[in-house]
Amino acid sequence: MEFYFMKENILSQLRRGFVSSCQPVDGSPMDTPEIIAAMAKASEDGGAAGLRIEGIANLKAVVKVVSIPIIGIVKRDLTDFPIRITPYLTDVVDLAKAGASIIAFDGTDRARPDNIKNIIDTIHHHGCIAMADCSTVEEALACSELGADIIGTTLSGYCGEYTPIEPDFEFVETISKMDMFVMAEGRYNSPILAEKAILSGADCVTIGSAITRIEHICDWFNRSVNNARLLKV
Repeated sequence: MEFYFMKENILSQLRRGFVSSCQPVDGSPMDTPEIIAAMAKASEDGGAAGLRIEGIANLKAVVKVVSIPIIGIVKRDLTDFPIRITPYLTDVVDLAKAGASIIAFDGTDRARPDNIKNIIDTIHHHGCIAMADCSTVEEALACSELGADIIGTTLSGYCGEYTPIEPDFEFVETISKMDMFVMAEGRYNSPILAEKAILSGADCVTIGSAITRIEHICDWFNRSVNNARLLKV
């Protein structure tokens, strides 16, 4: 009963805003726990209803300065498996101990070291909400049936050879008609696209690069400015 009320309170809070994914480009000057914590606090001050934070050290730094729910993940580049997001049960335990209220994991149907049911059960055992990062409607349904509390469209377009430019609104629209909490995520890099996510049926939307990846933002403007110069010639 206690978990149910905690879950409903957090999901209700997420429905009132958006999630800021504070994940700088790997190895960039911004990629330190102190700067990520500052990004997280600035996001909260700017109206974010939740945060998505990668890495135990970063999570520990962020929980000290914010009061909104945190989606915790661990990314790993594995040699034997294609998945990257929270692949191990030990990652779940570490994220829970570090203060995540929500733990996200790869919810695709690809090979993995620990099966999805065990991941979800371990997340719930530690009193956290389970979020499945999926790439297809079929995966979303499977994860929901296994007990995932949040379904993210996070990996749509990222599991094949081609990554589309636009977000997968059709994915959002389809699963929003089913009995699940839908987190629109993946390529929502403008306020207009974020608005369209909600209009498409998402309960919440996660914004990443447009907020916290300065190198990407600068590249967008750089290319636009240089294109304009070419048009002037």
